[in-house]
Amino acid sequence: MIPAAVPTDPAARMRRGILVAVALTALNLRTAVTGFSVLTSQAGAELRFGPVVAGAIGTIVTACFAAAAFAAPPLARRLGLERTAAIAVSAATAGIVLRALSWSPLVMIIATVVAFAGVGAANVVLIPIVKEHFPERLRAVTTMYMVLLQVGQLVAPLIALPLTNAYGWRTAAGAWAGVTAVAAVLWFASIRGVRRPGDTRAPVPHRIPWRSPLLRGLIGLMAMTALHVYTLVTWFPTMLVDAGLSSTSSALLLSWFAGLGLIAAFVVPPLTTRLRNPYPIVVVCVVLMATGYVGMLLAPRAGAFGWATAFGLGVSTFPLCLTLIGVRAADTQNASVLSGVVQGTGYGIGCIGPLLLGVLHQSTGGWGWIHGVLAVTLLITLVTGWVACRRPGDGEGVTDIAGPVDR
Repeated sequence: MIPAAVPTDPAARMRRGILVAVALTALNLRTAVTGFSVLTSQAGAELRFGPVVAGAIGTIVTACFAAAAFAAPPLARRLGLERTAAIAVSAATAGIVLRALSWSPLVMIIATVVAFAGVGAANVVLIPIVKEHFPERLRAVTTMYMVLLQVGQLVAPLIALPLTNAYGWRTAAGAWAGVTAVAAVLWFASIRGVRRPGDTRAPVPHRIPWRSPLLRGLIGLMAMTALHVYTLVTWFPTMLVDAGLSSTSSALLLSWFAGLGLIAAFVVPPLTTRLRNPYPIVVVCVVLMATGYVGMLLAPRAGAFGWATAFGLGVSTFPLCLTLIGVRAADTQNASVLSGVVQGTGYGIGCIGPLLLGVLHQSTGGWGWIHGVLAVTLLITLVTGWVACRRPGDGEGVTDIAGPVDR
């Protein structure tokens, strides 16, 4: 007689494979961002582009996140969440390789579009995949996902400079393609054990209530977070070099800025689910960000470590927003729709930061106006964060955010 546990082995193996695929994908969601920002000067010198193109690359990253966030849910309805993840990670791998081989600024831009269209789609589908396959371990797997995202963001600039010194910027830019390729293989392997599209898991079309205060709050919080994060990731090393620090010190401080997200990844998700209203997290983050911008105006070199620390902890509104998406969604379908709408619109608004501020820097020749503009936008974070953090019982339930069309 076959033991009862045997039939469950394939399902258990599939879940383990998906868990590893989620881990490797999360690890690489930001490596191509922070790992490349410290290489911009070398790439620009060889390919002959300046601050405007560098700012455009930063804007393309968030613009691709926005476009992919809207495209990923319908693609997941047609292909399934896991197949969409496999295609997304494959696109990211191809884009990273092409970027390392770029022979002109145009090719660099095309490669960035391909890579971050894939990364953006993965951003969206990972949340409902975790909710679908690990509902009983949602908090633990979500924390793992956010921690690994921050680990990749931290490690990438630390690895990039030694690789550049030893083998050139192209090797450093393309190195992460090896890890994303492994993740893609795991995703393609996992789909064999998953039901095909059209089953009862597939998301159905939803009507998005754009006038919903809670939805607008989540979008605004994500938008301001994206604007600050990707402006800093794109320009913080250059700001520090202009203040008199070496490129090595600037890369280390960017890595420190990214690495502080580990604290947020461990602390913010469970704290968000336990607090009646997590708005105090938003207030603390705004105070930290404001401190960093004022500090960069007054003493950018002397206090660089302190300002990097303030920024690194201040962008903890990112895991807060992702956690709120998960807890506001009633099921996998709502999680997919809500994740796509909030990230798509939020990144779409936030993507203007790196490019416009790059243009502002080129026209003014300094960073003072940029720090001032970013500080003012923190007022929007305070307002939208208040709305986003309200409990469902405070006037709006989770099903009001992404209700089905035929409701």
